Amino acid sequence: MKIAALVENTCANRRLEVEHGLCLYVETPHHRLLLDSGASDLFLKNAGIMHTDLSLIDTVVLSHGHNDHGGGLSCFLQCNSVAKIYMQTSAFGEYYSIHEAPKFIGLDSELKKSSRIVMLNGSMRIDDELEIFAGIVSNRPVPSANGTLKIKTGTGFVQDDFRHEQCLVITVGEKRILLSGCAHHGILNILDEFRSIYETEPDVVISGFHLKKKTAYTADDIREIRGIARELKSFRSVFYTCHCTGEEAFAVMKEVMGDRLHYLHCGDVLEF
Repeated sequence: MKIAALVENTCANRRLEVEHGLCLYVETPHHRLLLDSGASDLFLKNAGIMHTDLSLIDTVVLSHGHNDHGGGLSCFLQCNSVAKIYMQTSAFGEYYSIHEAPKFIGLDSELKKSSRIVMLNGSMRIDDELEIFAGIVSNRPVPSANGTLKIKTGTGFVQDDFRHEQCLVITVGEKRILLSGCAHHGILNILDEFRSIYETEPDVVISGFHLKKKTAYTADDIREIRGIARELKSFRSVFYTCHCTGEEAFAVMKEVMGDRLHYLHCGDVLEF
């Protein structure tokens, strides 16, 4: 099994370009798939440099309805004629980031016209290798960085509840690998959900943790980050993080987790 980062915020290969986004390419014994597509058509260029034939992709899973994860889907539909794209029905919401001014960060509504998009209302088992779960319950705190992410309604902006978020579980032999985009529900809540479904812990977790901020970290932020790291270290899983975790938060977590935590850069390739 092979997992390669086609798009991520940082780079391990000078020939590749980066953007604020995420696209992971996965090879299993029976599938060629993508988790997310980045923010643009950059994944196409990087895939060519990494000798990855996107026409062979049979499955795409969209982790949630933000355009730094689904911005490349229109381009993907042009270069691939067979793959199904799985997303939650709520992925086509009016999603905004609120900083200096509201900024639309949702998906291109034209995608709704594609017959290859499979709209889900919750979890789905695709086959023996691939399973999607959604409807994550937030019993533990969610990332404080979620606070700037909103849904536009007829009466204004409300807090995004991330019902459009879903996770992919890949089972190969005795190993289970959990893939998430940004873990907006909180990586600990996602892991709790995983344990409730499978009655075990994942062998490997690949996910952003949504800890990156545009402002300087406060003492409370650092306590939050260290607390998450301590909890993650109690799992038997090996963690690879990227994208919305941010390099500063990663460094804090690495001090706590040691070799249980690694950073996945654009161009990195993992083999299991």
